[in-house]
Amino acid sequence: MENILITGGAGFIGSNFIPYFLENNPSIKIVNLDKLTYAGDISNLKEVEDNSRYTFIEGDICDRNLVEQIFSKHDIRGVIHFAAESHVDNSILNPDAFIQTNVFGTFTLLDIARHYWMEAPHLYKKEYLNCRFHHISTDEVFGTLGEKGLFTENTSYAPNSPYSASKASSDFIVRSYFHTYGMNVVTTNCSNNYGPKQHNEKLIPTIIRKALSGEQIPIYGDGKNIRDWLYVLDHCKGIELVYKEGKVAETYNIGGRNERNNLYIATTICELLDKIQPKSNSYKDQISFVTDRPGHDFRYAIDATKIENELGWKADENFETGIEKTINWYLKKYSNR
Repeated sequence: MENILITGGAGFIGSNFIPYFLENNPSIKIVNLDKLTYAGDISNLKEVEDNSRYTFIEGDICDRNLVEQIFSKHDIRGVIHFAAESHVDNSILNPDAFIQTNVFGTFTLLDIARHYWMEAPHLYKKEYLNCRFHHISTDEVFGTLGEKGLFTENTSYAPNSPYSASKASSDFIVRSYFHTYGMNVVTTNCSNNYGPKQHNEKLIPTIIRKALSGEQIPIYGDGKNIRDWLYVLDHCKGIELVYKEGKVAETYNIGGRNERNNLYIATTICELLDKIQPKSNSYKDQISFVTDRPGHDFRYAIDATKIENELGWKADENFETGIEKTINWYLKKYSNR
């Protein structure tokens, strides 16, 4: 059995990834380190809590002593690093937490992995030759796009929020550990994820929750901001593929090729709810427009050609199939309250 460390596994993407990865990899044990901030929910992992190949540890990736103990006790042979502060609005109000977790936390993990796996720069210990550090990042590091064009792996970084700046910084630290020390690292930059287990504060859960409760559904500005939407399980499949088969020091963009603006997202969800759980008037009547947030990027869209051509990945869901699955999951969640 090989032990790998997953950070932030109680968060949205991590809690979808862990059950998928455990089922797909019967010879791997997972150690999940999560601080359980407001964005981490241990109940997201009920389905694996009794799995003999799964261990949960509550703690902070910035806690060097704790992370060193985990590496030593569990003989960690790989890291998949999800843990991050990720909500843009929160980064505007409290940027300090984003710098601490996303920059210093990533450095701490990298540095401990380097010392545990390597004898010296560019020299791995024999028993740790294939150990890999996989860093999960975002398309927001690239800044904003106009009406045309796509982010590629060669797009210059131009972060516009404290959140995206902190993720850009962590990407560069990961890159430096390859060029300076020869560490086996890979990075993936994904587009907007959606699906089961996402935190209530995010756009799609907010639209569903507000619609069902009869409240106004808040949409920033004119609702024309565009994102490329990626169903979370498709992202998990891409992460697994890059972790296992990606080339050392490469970055891979993972996107759904599903560009939709925020108003379309809200309207589509409301129309589906009108069919699935109808009421006297349309849920669309609840859509309202609120003051746009500072520095709101207009458009993100990822070119996933590299991962598609080099590793054979493709998204199984388009937005319309994925959003129906997502709505049904949240309807079940809210009906069980």
